[in-house]
Amino acid sequence: MAIGKGFSLSDVVNGAIGNFPGNCMGYMNPGASGSGYIATMKLSVDKVDMTGLDPGAGGIVSYDRCEKDDAYIGQINMGTASSFCGVNGALWGLHLAVAPSIKDGSLEPLFTYPGPSYPPDEKLPAQGIVPVYPVWPLLDAAERLFGRVDKTGDGETDLRRFPPLPGAHVICANKDASGMGPGFYWSAIGIAIADDRETQSNLFIEDCGLDSNSGSHAAAEATLLTHLQSVAKSMVLCGQDQDATYTSIYIGGKFIWTRKDEWGCSLACAPYVVLAEDAVEAFPQPATLLDLTIGEWEDAVGLPPLPPAPADLDVGGIGVRPEQQA
Repeated sequence: MAIGKGFSLSDVVNGAIGNFPGNCMGYMNPGASGSGYIATMKLSVDKVDMTGLDPGAGGIVSYDRCEKDDAYIGQINMGTASSFCGVNGALWGLHLAVAPSIKDGSLEPLFTYPGPSYPPDEKLPAQGIVPVYPVWPLLDAAERLFGRVDKTGDGETDLRRFPPLPGAHVICANKDASGMGPGFYWSAIGIAIADDRETQSNLFIEDCGLDSNSGSHAAAEATLLTHLQSVAKSMVLCGQDQDATYTSIYIGGKFIWTRKDEWGCSLACAPYVVLAEDAVEAFPQPATLLDLTIGEWEDAVGLPPLPPAPADLDVGGIGVRPEQQA
């Protein structure tokens, strides 16, 4: 097939720059440098005390908090798309501004498909055993592109960098779940990497829901692991249906304990953007980012390291922090 012939990753990145200095824009907004786009990955959970709020308001506030948390994509008009990063797309943290643990091969799998956690008669896919890596390096890369707004004891700390322009229309592969507690609201996201990017798309899958059965963080984590294993299997099956070969998967999930008087929300999404002009002005061409790590990009742009995000004891997860690597 000649679908992607002549459309290299350099073409993608050079054609994925927007026309705003300090903000990314949504893909297909006018003024971009070409027909490329940059996919990013974001995973958030949050909640709101329902005192003085009705269910509609609780759903709105909790969802907006999820958009604001972690990689900041607040104040956007989010459009929903299906879940692929294709021939004219590149994934931030994997193809460009690469996460160091991915570039140097030190990232260890969370599990494999098939593996010990699957039934013993699970059929081996044609491509062989597929390693399933933690998604945290890709979530971290998106945070380092867009920046964060952290909740602190004194209010909020603004650490935004190149977030989408306020009010921009941003297409995202996304899914969410929300409602009253008690229970654990959870979100999961994965991307399956295609063997041949010139003829096949990488596949995103987002999954969200409420775990009302688990009585502890440990139990919620075990339930979430089962979800992640199911998602990994589904990705391989989707590849077989599309005649696409996925040779690796990055996956992870978060959950938040939501009390009976709280409205919880979980969000998994992959915003498709074009980059801010100032995010690439230090380079002779934007495609230089294909040769750099995320830290080298920060140094070139003059960005100080992001501090660790404040801890939230109500939030747990799998594959979303460095200590959950293996």
